[in-house]
Order: sequence, then C-alpha cells, then structure tokens
Amino acid sequence: MSDMLAARLHKIGDPMMLERVPAPEPRPTDVVVQVTACNIVPNLKNVLAIYAEWFPYLPLPQLPAIFGLDTAGVVSQVGERVTNVKVGDRVYINPGISCGGCRACKRGQAPNCDKYTFMGYFSFGKDGQELFDAYPYGGLGEYMTAPQENCIKLPDSVSYEQGARFGYLGTAYSALKKAQVGPGKTVLIDGASGTLGIGGVLNALAMGATKIFGTGRNAELLQDVKALAPDRIEVHAVGDGSLKDFVLEHNGGEGVDAVISTLGPGSPKETLLEALSTLARGGVLVDIGGMMEHPELDLFHMMCSQNSVIGSLWFTNGECQEMSDLAGSGALDLSVLEHHVFPLEKINEALDDGLPARHGGFSNFIITPDQALLS
Repeated sequence: MSDMLAARLHKIGDPMMLERVPAPEPRPTDVVVQVTACNIVPNLKNVLAIYAEWFPYLPLPQLPAIFGLDTAGVVSQVGERVTNVKVGDRVYINPGISCGGCRACKRGQAPNCDKYTFMGYFSFGKDGQELFDAYPYGGLGEYMTAPQENCIKLPDSVSYEQGARFGYLGTAYSALKKAQVGPGKTVLIDGASGTLGIGGVLNALAMGATKIFGTGRNAELLQDVKALAPDRIEVHAVGDGSLKDFVLEHNGGEGVDAVISTLGPGSPKETLLEALSTLARGGVLVDIGGMMEHPELDLFHMMCSQNSVIGSLWFTNGECQEMSDLAGSGALDLSVLEHHVFPLEKINEALDDGLPARHGGFSNFIITPDQALLS
C-alpha cells in the first residue's frame, strides 16, 4: 500500500481528522502491523484538553499526530534483520520504546530510560520527539511500525480485543511482580473496580495470591469484582468504616503483604494513606495510578515496620510476554472483559458521546479500521 487511512489530531480540543497518510515501511529491525484493535480511554479527549495542566513534564508529540496507545494486530511486513517474528503473527505492540543504548536499556529496564516514550501518546523525557519521529504511527490507523522486540506474541486463545487491553493489564502485572505477590501472599488492590484495578485483581488471581482485598466507591460494582472468586476476594466500599479494621478482621488479624494503588490524578491523598495503613510488617505499596497529591509519609514508622513505597511505570517486553503466556495457559482469565467496538471512521463520535455506559473496569472500548478482522 502507498497510503492508508488514519485519524490524526491537529489541535488539542479539535476533533480528530480522518486522512490518507503514507503507509509505513519497515526498517531492517522493524515490523509493520495491520491494526486490528486499538484500545481507547473513554475520557481521552478530556485528558488531552487538560494535559498541559496535569502533565507539563510529559511531552506530547508535535501535531498533527496519530494517537492510539494499545494496539493488537497481524504482522504484515518484516524488516530484513527481523528474527522470530513473521508475517501473519498475531501480536500486541508494546508502545513503550527507548533509546536502546543507555545503561537502563542494556539491563533490560527500558522504562528507566531517560528517553522512554509511548508511541501514540506521550514521552517521559524532554528528547521524546526523537522517538516520535522514528515511530510516528499510533494505533488509530490501518498500519503501524514497531521494533521487533516490542511485538508480544498473542496465544490463539487471546482475542485481539483482549490483547488491546494489555497496557492496563501489564501495568498491574509488573506492579504485582515488584511486590512479589504469589501463593501465600495477600494483596490489597486500591481501586479494584477501575480499569487498572480489574487488571490487578485478574493478575493477582492468576499469580496465585491467597487473598485479595479490593476497594472502590461503587459498592454494587465491587460485588461484581468479588464474584470473580468469592472465596479469595473481599471488597470494601470507600467510606464504609475503617479499611484497616476490615482487613484485619478478614485476614486473621494480620495486615496485607502488598498494596497496589491504582488511584489516579484527582484522588485524595487520604485514600492512599488509609491503604498504606493496612500493610503488614515488611509490606510494600506499589503506585501505578499517578496520584498527583503529595501524601505525608511517616518515615519513622515505615522504617520500624520495614514498609516501602515504590512507583511502577508500565512494564518490560519480557513481563508482557510472560503475562501473555499466562493468559494462554488459562490461568489469567480475560473472558470477563466486555468489548465495545467502533470503526475508525467513528472515532470522534466514540470520544464524544458514542461510548455506552461503562461497567467499571470491566468495560473495554476498541477502535478498529476493519471490524471484519476481529476474532
């Protein structure tokens, strides 16, 4: 193909424009993927409208640009030096790209690269435009390029719609790994009914966590979370008494080994501090939500209790492939995710008023250039 259809944003606040743009060609170590499903955040338009206020230190690409963060599809072309990825492979494209040459990259820790950048969204470094220029195609187009190492193989049992959810799922998976959650461990997912939270619950179940506690504002939605595994999940609505007392009551008088905080910008710091109070000695809180308030930490208490608080950004390619394989084994059950699919031509309607009512984090909103390819 000499050109393709893509949705490009020319100005923050304006509708995206459907345009014909040059189709990508692979460089020696790149692949071209025919986009089958691209996950969108329901409030993406609102986020971009206040982006400069919330995230002035995370540069967006120069406009016009093709957005689209989480993409699954079929490999259509491979560069001459690509190995272990072939035409026809079903893949998720990890949008996190890095310079490839710094110490962090050489250690396999791409998210620690000073130039770490999300294709189709934003960068974490001031030099991110270099990587935007190298990989200018997001998922809101018919085709996109990606480095071969960012191609995560999808098992046949994982649909493209489910694969397009891997960004949120993988973020939770990486956090749980950092907290060493597994058999014999207990974990609190703070914000369990949201998109990141559901990913945390599903992955914690798959990784063998003995007991999972979940919090949220919607008590009815929390019951849907508990129904995923009633014998292993306990839920507590925000404002319904002391969270610490609830955990102690349902955990044999002990705190939890880990807290995964999924609370996003705008959440009150008191909620995070309450979750932190549920940790057992030696426990760890991992933040993946991006809370913007600055909680006051009792460092002396944390020292004496050997508690820690760490941030966890996205995931590595290796972690994502592990999680994909976990889904392929059946241990990670993605069947509870609900998919609402829109053609690329209706991107603006979807971003404005076209999205159906959300079922919390269970809902998954997909844009696809060709609905016939979905399976």
